[in-house]
Amino acid sequence: SGVAVHPSDERYKHLLGKHVRHPFTKRLLPIFGDDTVEKDFGTGAVKITPAHDFNDFKRGKEHNLEFINILNDDGTMNSNAGPFEGQKRFDVRYTVITELEKLGLFVGKANNKMVIPLCSKSKDVIEPVLKPQWWMSMKPLAEPALNAVTDGTIKIKPETAERQYRRWMENIDDWCLSRQLWWGHQVPAFYVKMQDGPDFDTDADHWVCAPDEAQAREKAQKKFPGKEFTLERDPDCLDTWFSSGLWPFSTLGWPNKTNDLEKLYPTSVLETGWDILFFWVARMIMFGLKMTGKVPFTEVYCHSLIRDSEGRKMSKSLGNVIDPVDIMDGIALEGLTDKLKVGNLAAKEIERAAKWQKQAFPDGIDECGADALRFSLINYTTGGGDINFDVKVMRSYRNFCNKIYQATKFVLGNLPQNYTPPAKGGKSGNESLPERWILHKLTHAAKRVNEALAEREFSQATQATHQYWLYELCDVYIENSKAIIRDGSESEKKSALDTLYTALDDALRMMHPFMPFLTEELWQRLPRRPGDNTKSIVVAAYPQYDQSMDDPKSEHDYEIILGCSKGVRSLIQECSIKEDGKAFVQPLNEDAYRTASAEQPAIKILSGKYLSELTVLEPSQGPPAGCVVYPVSADVAVFLQLPGSVDAQKEIEKMKPKMTKAADAVKQQQTVLGSLSQQVSEEVRKKEELHLKDLQSEQRMYEESLARFEQMKLQ
Repeated sequence: SGVAVHPSDERYKHLLGKHVRHPFTKRLLPIFGDDTVEKDFGTGAVKITPAHDFNDFKRGKEHNLEFINILNDDGTMNSNAGPFEGQKRFDVRYTVITELEKLGLFVGKANNKMVIPLCSKSKDVIEPVLKPQWWMSMKPLAEPALNAVTDGTIKIKPETAERQYRRWMENIDDWCLSRQLWWGHQVPAFYVKMQDGPDFDTDADHWVCAPDEAQAREKAQKKFPGKEFTLERDPDCLDTWFSSGLWPFSTLGWPNKTNDLEKLYPTSVLETGWDILFFWVARMIMFGLKMTGKVPFTEVYCHSLIRDSEGRKMSKSLGNVIDPVDIMDGIALEGLTDKLKVGNLAAKEIERAAKWQKQAFPDGIDECGADALRFSLINYTTGGGDINFDVKVMRSYRNFCNKIYQATKFVLGNLPQNYTPPAKGGKSGNESLPERWILHKLTHAAKRVNEALAEREFSQATQATHQYWLYELCDVYIENSKAIIRDGSESEKKSALDTLYTALDDALRMMHPFMPFLTEELWQRLPRRPGDNTKSIVVAAYPQYDQSMDDPKSEHDYEIILGCSKGVRSLIQECSIKEDGKAFVQPLNEDAYRTASAEQPAIKILSGKYLSELTVLEPSQGPPAGCVVYPVSADVAVFLQLPGSVDAQKEIEKMKPKMTKAADAVKQQQTVLGSLSQQVSEEVRKKEELHLKDLQSEQRMYEESLARFEQMKLQ
């Protein structure tokens, strides 16, 4: 119903405000200026059809154009199409060109790329058509719903989702409620058709809204007293999200004041996907406040959406939809391909999907179990974004489940048949350093997990449990306890087993929300503490932070043990020692000497099978000649005796880059310390100073070791 040109286009400036006559319908079409027109595209003059294009609709609204519909519901032209009335929508496109050629008005045609909207089901071309619709004014509803979030009545997690919610509600548009569908809640609107008057179904005065026809008739009689009329209910349905928005209270008997509504509304937490935060969550909040005066829930947690390993949305036609059951139970490649054939995919789509499956899962999908899948998905959950899900990652979590099983098996296998755990967990006061250390790590893991769960940072909770289980309980403490259980006194064995029990019992309960099946199965095999009749881990007390187990000194002292064993393993690997490794621990102060001496067996067992001899030197002692060094910290260093004759020059060349790197690190840390402002807390400053001290010790150890190799060259 108009022709748009750019207002600065010199070719058409003189035509602005004038009209052109349609060659077939003879209607006058206004010529108007619009900044969105691309002057260099085509002729620079664009026909605007507001009734049949979304972009043109906006232009038509802005320039007050006439909205003319030329399509019938069956896709044929109506009377507004003039001589083309009755023709099919695709046929008329060719007819128009033919008729323009007959009139001598056809200039030419050119191919241009464009986006054609297609129906997701039929794949047919969609033709936008104007239809009378029901709309809801949203701003009056949005304001209280926005306030409920800004004042903290409702908390939305993660923060990115809350910001998105606020942005939507602050810029909300009116809502088109009606849908031309066969299913759903029918619009409760009735058209009052007067027997002695004009018939305009777009006249709002002739519509009444009511739950049923009887109540609609009562309203119509009051509105048109003494008039003869008939009622016709609008055949349209309400938007699905309108019906869904009523769910929190409509399912509880509303609008009646039922016991369920009184007791169960509002609820506490809603967990949903961030992609329907506006479509569903916002509507529930708005409707809940409007219809009941209460928010429907007090917290919304938006989980992540799962995509494939390449970040693509899962689609049947792409073949990248992963069935969770296939991950839990495992499936061969042939089974995956067979699933594609059960459905309505076209042959080409099946071929493309099968090709992707063969590339992604050449050996099928290994059986991983429900717990590994659950733990993996929770661990992926960071900030409510999308998850690029890689089945290969599942294998590591399946192995982690096996690690938990093996750790439990080890503990149960070492508990005496008549073993009774202490009445309470925690410290007895007789624990060794490794025991105090693992209990310290346990209580801090419980603290981190509880804090993460409270903040809905689920991936942090899984990371804390994973860290404790794998790197502290299994890799360190269980390995450390083997020597005590084998060679310790009866009292040492009893203390070690009691600590093992506590460390495992709490670890299983801590892991239970993330791996319910495995932890229940294993926990049922643990002996119970006296007086504990808990039937299931589901109802067992969840581990909490226990200050009596918090022991920073044990962590500091045991870090010496771990640092020494790590240093020895590193040197053994670097020097390719395969047997009879001989190492020395060099404490640099008396406290470190006492700790290393007392825990020499622990250092040795944690250093690996290639170490046969470990000596703890006194602080005043130096290592023997022919040793390479690994600086652990400002408290301790370790040395490894090189076997056979030593090429001093070769060791010097290997050590020089390490010494240079250490010197650079010292300079960098000195710069960091010098740049700290006066406002920095004493805790932060002390931490940075200790780090500098460690780096300086590392540099000094390399310098001394280098000097010893230089001395060897002179001998």
